[in-house]
Amino acid sequence: MPALARLRNWLTGVRWLSVFWTKVHVRLLRWSRGRLRLGFLFGGDMPVLALTTIGRKSGERRTAVAAYLRHGDSYAVVASNAGSDRAPAWWLNLCADPNGEIDAAGERLAVRARLVQGDEREHLWQRFVAANESYARYSRYTARELPVVALEPRQP
Repeated sequence: MPALARLRNWLTGVRWLSVFWTKVHVRLLRWSRGRLRLGFLFGGDMPVLALTTIGRKSGERRTAVAAYLRHGDSYAVVASNAGSDRAPAWWLNLCADPNGEIDAAGERLAVRARLVQGDEREHLWQRFVAANESYARYSRYTARELPVVALEPRQP
């Protein structure tokens, strides 16, 4: 495993740093209504959204940041966790309860998550790789298939 991949995997275990970084990023996104973001560090030039889920163990609201692509009326995200062997907590939370909320481009929406599969997944996956080649590297770092998830608007 390359040195950067080992460092990335180690950093995913430093939970306090991740929690701090996410809180700062979410506040910046909400304060600027999506205009200012720190996603360029991990999301390349892709837009990022704040995704709020209900913790599957704690029952508390949890917010994470993810790069996205528009997919019709939906927002598509990849549960990559930067190629870690562990799925991101937000994805596990959505598996337990697919309802969530996003802040994207200055708008707050109630959403329902849907795992994208088949040809639709392949099409979106190619769009993600074209937008940011890091996704191709992430898929090589881990044996798990990186889930592509559609966050579809729902009625509140």
